[in-house]
Amino acid sequence: MSSPSVAGQRTEQDAEHRRGVAFGVTAYGLWGLFPLYWSLLASAGALETLAHRMIWSLVVVVGVLAWTRRFGSFRAVLHDRRQFLLLAAAAVLISANWGAYIWGVTNGHVVETALGYFIGPLVSVLLGVVLLKEKLRKAQWTAVGLGLVAVVVLAIGYGEVPWIALVLAFSFATYGLVKKLANVGAVESMAVETSVTLLPALAYVVFLGYSGGGTFTSLGVGHTLLLVGGGFVTMVPLLAFAAAAVRIPLSVIGLLQYMTPSMQFAFGVLVFHEYMPLERWLGFGIVWLALVVLTFDGLRRRSRAIEPEPVP
Repeated sequence: MSSPSVAGQRTEQDAEHRRGVAFGVTAYGLWGLFPLYWSLLASAGALETLAHRMIWSLVVVVGVLAWTRRFGSFRAVLHDRRQFLLLAAAAVLISANWGAYIWGVTNGHVVETALGYFIGPLVSVLLGVVLLKEKLRKAQWTAVGLGLVAVVVLAIGYGEVPWIALVLAFSFATYGLVKKLANVGAVESMAVETSVTLLPALAYVVFLGYSGGGTFTSLGVGHTLLLVGGGFVTMVPLLAFAAAAVRIPLSVIGLLQYMTPSMQFAFGVLVFHEYMPLERWLGFGIVWLALVVLTFDGLRRRSRAIEPEPVP
């Protein structure tokens, strides 16, 4: 029979788990809503939207650093040459990812952006083999093989290689690998990344302003607020994800991550009415099958690795 103290600990653990799931659902749900937000900024163009997203994300993250009193840890990262260089590389990768995503959403390729985040886990597995010399299990090889078949089928369906999806998948998977190697907290990491991109982003916005091509003040207050709000919509799900990651197992996060591309896919088909011929449905079906194989294999290995704890 469990003692009151053990029962209390389990109750608190259950509560933390529920909070973690709620934070995870919040993070992935907000990311899933991104097509609706960025499509409102189509008139600004992908590059101007990206530049403002970088600038205002830094403003928000500086506020978070001040609120949490973590400037000390941020400065420590700046003085660690290895971590700084890794995060500078991460800044380039996430800029490419954000830019490709915003361009895809504002140019009628929402479904293809969803595909990029669906095949991202498969690319992560592939990077583990190529860069980290990891050995794959049969199920992982099967999933990667299905992913490659899906890309071929989708290339036929699109009439060309789905470049947006591949750029998103490879940039985000590589970004995740670099961030893992850097091993820096989410807020400090984001502060370094947006600091690295601040000067080019500011230079581009200033250039647009002087050349008359900028839209920051020319399309009304609502448009200006949307550009500024890009910093907030970037940071809020990131902070929610950070809160989830310390409360729930990676296996749960792995399942929740499919919320985002699923929502994006639904928006692309049902809201933006993007054309989906049979070849695309077939390609997505193969991708989903690959993810089922990959997820089931991960959950099975995790269940085998966990030894049941004796109940006092």
